Amino acid sequence: MIKASHIDKSFGTLRVLKDICFEASDAEVVSIVGASGAGKSTLLQILGSLSKPDSGTVTIDGVDIYSLSDRQLSEFRNRRIGFVFQSHNLLPEFTALENVMIPALIARSSRRDAARRAEELLRELGLGERLTHKPSELSGGEQQRVAVARALINSPAVLFADEPSGNLDSKTKEELHQLFFKLRDAHGITIIIVTHDHDLARLSDRALEMKDGRFI
Repeated sequence: MIKASHIDKSFGTLRVLKDICFEASDAEVVSIVGASGAGKSTLLQILGSLSKPDSGTVTIDGVDIYSLSDRQLSEFRNRRIGFVFQSHNLLPEFTALENVMIPALIARSSRRDAARRAEELLRELGLGERLTHKPSELSGGEQQRVAVARALINSPAVLFADEPSGNLDSKTKEELHQLFFKLRDAHGITIIIVTHDHDLARLSDRALEMKDGRFI
């Protein structure tokens, strides 16, 4: 599902990623762990098409993503890639349902279809009673599940999660961890997680550790 070959990335004179090669299979959950500054989030952004490498290639679902034009890449990202971040990035003026609908509307789904799919996902994630609640009316765990539903609405091939449980209490964190594996089983999605949480990493199909821009 994902293949990255010989990825290098520098910021000024600082070489952050050093000849990284990485693969993930269909419906595989892979965690990437390491200390702050190891290069984990930079790699995730490159794998997820948010930041271009200085050299190397990234292929997702058979598509060489950095050979695409900016417009083609934006469309591919919207339809084939989902993101979940530590900060939920929900729009405060919109309800849970409306927040989840946004990527589907960007992909030119009808409002009716987007609302139906958003409601299905929110109910699947246990938020059927929170459809009309705004982010300020939701707990941290509920906001994160809304963010997960938003990431899934266009049925992506890959879900990238960057420290998804970093702001959650231990009980909510455990629930979110289990949710990722239920989603993999239910939707057949490949999930790549950057985390400091070794408990989450141990649950994954594979855990890779980064140090100083390389896998060790």
